[in-house]
Amino acid sequence: MLRVSKKLMFAIEAVLDIAYNSGSEPVQSGEITRRQGIPKRYLEQVLQQLVREGILSGVRGPRGGYRLARERRRISVGEIVRVVRSMETASDPFEEPTGSVLGHKVVRPMWMELQEECMARLDRTTIEDLCLQANRAGIESESQARIDFTI
Repeated sequence: MLRVSKKLMFAIEAVLDIAYNSGSEPVQSGEITRRQGIPKRYLEQVLQQLVREGILSGVRGPRGGYRLARERRRISVGEIVRVVRSMETASDPFEEPTGSVLGHKVVRPMWMELQEECMARLDRTTIEDLCLQANRAGIESESQARIDFTI
């Protein structure tokens, strides 16, 4: 079942932050924590899993951090949701055998259909879409602020 947990919101915000603020340099987790207010204990765990799943790549060293593993138009929000869901250990009520006949034959199928529609929408929504939305909302990108055109 699709649950919107803190960990899920933090993961989406972290990937969006990296996409929106990276420029040519990797983004350090401390920068994400500062900008987004995501607790570091959640952030590092999520970032490492996103690296293992090929959404982010880690850059080692003193100027290291994280960057997108693919173009932002090729990363969907649905992918991030699936990664975080695989990390979460809460049981899914749809997997439990208990429940009424109405629940099994009417309510669960309706809920599963809604979940499939929601995931299809999340699969169509890319990080690029969210970056464009952030730009339209007037949110300043730190990567754009660092660009200096003076000669």
